[in-house]
Amino acid sequence: QVQLVESGGGLVQPGGSLRLSCAASGSIFSIYAMGWYRQAPGKQRELVTTITSDGGLYYAESVKGRFTISRDNAKNTVYLQMNSLKPEDTAVYYCSIRTTKWGTPYWGQGTQVTVSS
Repeated sequence: QVQLVESGGGLVQPGGSLRLSCAASGSIFSIYAMGWYRQAPGKQRELVTTITSDGGLYYAESVKGRFTISRDNAKNTVYLQMNSLKPEDTAVYYCSIRTTKWGTPYWGQGTQVTVSS
């Protein structure tokens, strides 16, 4: 059993910053991939960014240069630093992990990020 707990969402003005955190706990020996997805109202869930234990790093074009993913393996925690936020970044953000390269993903409950003046 794996649990993911997200925190850090909220309301921020355009141009502002937020930092999301996601802590994994439970039956975890190691984590291969950690990432963030988001889902805006009326839209499909989309991949925002991922980081893997073998050095893989991916950012969606829409967030490159503004968002930074990082992970603390000792704490089984992944972070998402979001800068220069735009109204179109408004969504529910979900963290996801895979303990192996081809394993089933685990999901957090989601945290709301709203960018509005």
